[in-house]
Amino acid sequence: MSQDREYVGEHGRKRTRRNRILGTGAAAGGQRAAARVALGTPALPLLVVVAVALVDLTAGTSVVWLSLLAAGPALAAATSRPRGVLCVGLLAGTLAALLGLQGGVHGVEQAAVLSALAAVTAASALTSALRWRRERVLAAVRSVAEAAQHAVLAPIPSNVGPFQVAVRYSAAAAEARIGGDLYALVPTPYGVRMIIGDVRGKGLPAVGTAALVLGIFREAAYDEPDLLAVVGRIERSLARNLGYDDFVTAVVAGYPESGRLEVVNCGHAPPLHVRASGHVSSVEPTNPAPPLGLRGLTGETPSLQVLPLADGDQLLLYTDGVTEARDHGRAFYPLAEGLARHVCDEPAATLDALDAELQAHVGGRLHDDAALLLLRKPTVQDPVDPAPAHLAGAGALTTAARSGPVIPGSGLGCGMVVE
Repeated sequence: MSQDREYVGEHGRKRTRRNRILGTGAAAGGQRAAARVALGTPALPLLVVVAVALVDLTAGTSVVWLSLLAAGPALAAATSRPRGVLCVGLLAGTLAALLGLQGGVHGVEQAAVLSALAAVTAASALTSALRWRRERVLAAVRSVAEAAQHAVLAPIPSNVGPFQVAVRYSAAAAEARIGGDLYALVPTPYGVRMIIGDVRGKGLPAVGTAALVLGIFREAAYDEPDLLAVVGRIERSLARNLGYDDFVTAVVAGYPESGRLEVVNCGHAPPLHVRASGHVSSVEPTNPAPPLGLRGLTGETPSLQVLPLADGDQLLLYTDGVTEARDHGRAFYPLAEGLARHVCDEPAATLDALDAELQAHVGGRLHDDAALLLLRKPTVQDPVDPAPAHLAGAGALTTAARSGPVIPGSGLGCGMVVE
């Protein structure tokens, strides 16, 4: 008997604990459900419903005030999911019924008010469902665009070969992640090679041409020992695939050996060379060549230009979306002067400052795609910084604090000389 009592007592205790756990879980589930409902119910439509109810109580109940309660679910359609719209509509209908009974609105008038609220709530819930569906489709499209950007414009690490590297890219099209500008920087058996270019036109055709150029460049850069041969392969492929009025301006560069940079300019904006002393100069082509895809019309061939690149030197490649950006007074953005003001030993910090100044110059919206690619050849005194480019310092002070003493002539100050 004692064993039976012990069994029953132990079984009862287990059942009590189980019920307590189930009760706690049910309560937690109810709290979560209530939280979801609360999150799905927007605050502004609720305030509108409450405000209309207060006005109705103050001014006297009438069909006019009760009809204004429909503004709540109508506004919720633009800010909430369907569940939130239904909650606001239910609240508005309840208040309309109570206020109508208190204020003497009965019969046909009360039925008309409640029917109108029900119709507006149903229509608003449907609108909210359609809006939510379009938002999910847009999110999926954005994810595809990001995947396309990573496939076409592959992320460039903060260190490639002997260089510190930073890239900034802005597409002019609204909600776009990629446009007609292109860039790539790859280590090859013949040294680090890079390209930056601008496709004529915009939209999907420009993106397709950019993908074509980058695919050819990445393959030819590994195969061809001569940089001019790389340019030649891109030219031949574009001649086969582009229309008569299509072309691509580009700068193709290579670093085959220490201190020697090779540059081929095909109708593109000239790079900017920043020496360790802070002197900024434009690398104008000695023999200007036509853009890629137009050689067959002119017969001119590009030439190889050799540029000395010492330790501490930097090279900025860019597209015309930067230099042709205008402010409200139609003045162009002075890139060389901006680079002289903001250059420092961290390429990422330099481009952050340039990009912020460029956005401020145009008022926050570029009208053309813009790309910036900055290389820096570190000096032997520079410490190794393993941080990726997107985690680099945000200014000269941060750079100096992390990198130690400032090296004279390293470009961490202002007052640079622009040529």
